[in-house]
Parts: sequence; structure tokens; C-alpha cells
Amino acid sequence: MARKTNSDDRLDLTGKLLVAMPGMGDARFEHAVVLLCAYSSKGAMGLILNKPSRDVRMSDVLDQLEIGPSARAAAMPVHFGGPVETGRGFVLHSDDYQSSLHTQKVPGGYGMTATLDILEDIARDAGPRQALMMLGYAGWGPGQLESEIARNGWLTADAAPALVFEADPARKWSKALGSLGIDPLGLSSVSGRA
Repeated sequence: MARKTNSDDRLDLTGKLLVAMPGMGDARFEHAVVLLCAYSSKGAMGLILNKPSRDVRMSDVLDQLEIGPSARAAAMPVHFGGPVETGRGFVLHSDDYQSSLHTQKVPGGYGMTATLDILEDIARDAGPRQALMMLGYAGWGPGQLESEIARNGWLTADAAPALVFEADPARKWSKALGSLGIDPLGLSSVSGRA
């Protein structure tokens, strides 16, 4: 269940998953599962968890930054985190890691770090136990996400680490729906109001 914020009567969705409904109308978010890292009356910011990049590998990112990767780091996939600032990197990770520069804590046992030191630590096998590398993020202005949820564009779910860090991105959408007791085959791309 979402928490109430202290500043108003809105539900706090920080640390929750957004699960895209069929027919939401934006191909960038088709079957997307997004972890909300920040949510307030000023808007929302999240990272898409299940859209691996076909063009960029972690070894490419580390080479461009002149960081010599370990074998584990080089094999790490890079994901499309969202359509905003696609050249900017974010690492969503388990909360066992804290950057010496800045890590944003995300409820549910997560951290989000967007500073170079986490990539250096990952390359030296000194980074977090679990991590997803993202390029770009998903962002919503004030009231925009609430409007999309009201139009049945998104469902919200708890963000279990097993689902967030699931190795197979293709399974995350159906697993997120399953966590809500919903069979993906039963969903319609047409919504209505009673």
C-alpha cells in the first residue's frame, strides 16, 4: 500500500512500480515496468526496468569513460531508462552501496546513483551487490502521472527486489502483473468508465 506524504493528502508512490497497461498510447512505454525513484507535487521521476539497449553495452560505456572493466562489469547490460536525457547514466542498485558523492535512497531497499564513482566501483567489483545500468529516465510534470493513472495507463505495484533485479527483462511485465493477481492474457487495450 502506498504511503501518505507529510506535506499533503497525496499518496507517496516513491519506491513503487508503475506497470504499463496495454494500449497506453506511447510506444516507448509499451509493456514497461518503471520504478519510481522520486514522487512529489512537483512531478515524478523513474527508471524503466525492462527495456535493455540493443545498441549500447556496459563495456562501451566504460571504454568511453576510460574505465577498465572487470569481466562481470563488462557483461552487465545497459537499459533504456526512459526518454528524458538519454545520454545521462543512472545506476539503480541494492542499498548495500553508498556513493561517496551522492546516492539517492529509494524506499524498498534501493539506491540510485548517477555519479561516475559507482561505475568505477562496479568496474573494480567493489560496487553494489545488485545493479542495473540505465541511460535516460522517465519524467512526469506536476499532475501528469496522476492523470495517466486515472486514464488507466498505469497500474501501481510493490517493487520486490527479485522482480526489479530479475535477470530476464522480458519477464518483468508479466511478473509485475502477477504480483497484483492479474493474468496478462486477461487485459484489454480498451478502457472505460462505469
